[in-house]
Amino acid sequence: MRTRTRITAALCGSASVFAAVAAGISLGSSPAAAATCTAGTFSDFNGDGITDTVIADPDAEVGGVQRAGLVRVVLGGGKGVSEISQATSGMPATPEPNDQFGTSTTTYDADGDGCSDLVVGVPFEDISKHGTQLVDAGAVYVIHGTATGIGAGSAIEGYHQEELDAKVSTEAYDWFGHAVKAGATASGAPYLVVGVPGENVTVDGKTYPDAGTIEYVQGSTVVPVSAKDPGVPGSVEVNDRFGFSLAGTNRYFAVGTPGEAVGKAKFAGGVAVFSHTMASGLPTPLVGIDQDSAGITGAAEAGDGFGTSIAMTNYRPADQTYNSDVLLAVGTPNEDIGTTADAGGATVIRIQPSGAYTELSPLDAATDGVEGEPTAGDFLGQRVTIANTNTSVVTTSANVRLAVGIPGKDTASLKDAGAVQVFRPLEASVGASDKLLTRGSGLPGTAEARDYAGISLMSTGSRLYVGVPYSKASDSPKGALYTLPWTDIDGTTSGGSTSYLPGQGGLPDAGESFGKLG
Repeated sequence: MRTRTRITAALCGSASVFAAVAAGISLGSSPAAAATCTAGTFSDFNGDGITDTVIADPDAEVGGVQRAGLVRVVLGGGKGVSEISQATSGMPATPEPNDQFGTSTTTYDADGDGCSDLVVGVPFEDISKHGTQLVDAGAVYVIHGTATGIGAGSAIEGYHQEELDAKVSTEAYDWFGHAVKAGATASGAPYLVVGVPGENVTVDGKTYPDAGTIEYVQGSTVVPVSAKDPGVPGSVEVNDRFGFSLAGTNRYFAVGTPGEAVGKAKFAGGVAVFSHTMASGLPTPLVGIDQDSAGITGAAEAGDGFGTSIAMTNYRPADQTYNSDVLLAVGTPNEDIGTTADAGGATVIRIQPSGAYTELSPLDAATDGVEGEPTAGDFLGQRVTIANTNTSVVTTSANVRLAVGIPGKDTASLKDAGAVQVFRPLEASVGASDKLLTRGSGLPGTAEARDYAGISLMSTGSRLYVGVPYSKASDSPKGALYTLPWTDIDGTTSGGSTSYLPGQGGLPDAGESFGKLG
C-alpha cells in the first residue's frame, strides 16, 4: 500500500480557507505585491497585463516518478517559464505514480488581487484517510499568482472533496477534479466548479455508483450539486457521470453528463445548464438538454456520449445592451451517422435567462456543405470550443467561431492523424465557411499517424489553442501546443501563430503529453 502526505490547505487544513479565498481574502501574497497586479486579463499570473499560457503534461515524469504530471506556465512578454508539480515548494502533497497532475486546469482571480490564480485538477490522486488508501479519490490545487510569477513562492492550497466541502465524504474512485471551471460572475464574485463524475449518489437509501456530482463555490458558499437536488435536470442513475465536463461564463455554467441514460438508451448523454444566481442555497437550474429534447436534431441512442465535451460563450441579442444569453456548444463524439459508427457530431444551442433554448447549428460530416464525409472512428466532437470575438456588440455570424476536434480523422496516408474543423455556427449554412485544419495545412508542424490532433482545444475571443499532446512528429515528439489568431484562420491576417515546443523558447526539453489543455 502506498503512503501519502494527506492533502491539506497549505495555510490551514479546513474548507473555511477555500471559502475565504473565494470571498476575496488574499492568502499568501503581500499587499505590496497585490498592488502591482493589473486585473482584466483572463490568464495573467504575474498581473502585468500580458496573457500567460498554461500547458499541462499530465503524463510527465517528475523526479523519476512516472506519470506524476506537471503544468508549465509560459509568462507573456518573454518573462520566463514556471514549472508546477507536486514537487513544487509549498505543495501539500508529493509526486506519485499515475497521479496525472494537470488532467484539468482553469484560471480565475480567486483572491481579488489582480493576479490570476491557477486551479489544477488531479482526479487520480490517492488519498489516505483514517489509515485507508482511497484510490483515485482525486484532488484540486489552487496556486496563487504573484507580481513575480507563479509556482515556487506562491501560496498553494490543496483539497480533496471533504476538505473543500465538509458536507460530503471523500471516497475512492470519485475522480474529484476530473473537470474544473472557474471565472467571475456578472456581479464580480469569483466562482469555481469542480466535477466529481465518479461520485456515488444515494437517494432514498439506494446508492447509484458513478452517478456523479459537482462542487460549486461562489463567495462563502460551497455546495455539492447533483441530479438529486430540486430542479436539477435528469434523475440519479448508475454511470451518469454528472460533472464529467464543465463550461461556464459570467452568467451561466453547464455540466456534461455523457453517461446519462435517455429512456432505454444507456450512455446517450445530456447537459444541465445553470445560472450563477443562488436560490435556496443552490445555483439556479435552468434546463436539461439531450438528443430527445424538443427541437434538438437527432435522437438519443445508446453510447452517443452527448455532452462528452461542452463549451460556452456570451451572446448578446439585438434587443439587449448586454450579453444576456449564452451559446452552448456540445460534442457527441460517439454519434453514429447512418451506419457509420462513431463518426461524431456537434451542435450549438442558444440559452436564454428563462431556460428557453434554440438549437442553431447541428452539424456532422454529412451536413450540407461541411467538408469531409462521415468516417468510422473519427470521433468528431471529442472536443469543442466556442468563442465570441467581440462581446461588446450584438452577436452575429461575424463574431462567433466554433472549433471541433476530430482526433480520429485520417489523412490520405496517415491513420488517426487528427484534425480541427472551424465553423461560423450562426451562418445560415453552417458548412458555408468551414475550414479543416491539419498539421501542415492550417496548423503548424507535420502530421503523423496517431497524433490525434483535435483531442485538446480551448479558445479566447482572439485566439484558438490546439494541443497535440500525443504528437509523433520528429519536430515535436514530446507534444506541442499551437495558438492561432481567429483572423489568421479566417484569412484576413497571416503569420500570427505561435508554437510551443519542448526544448524551444525557454521550455525544458522534456515531455510525455505536453499540450494538454483545460
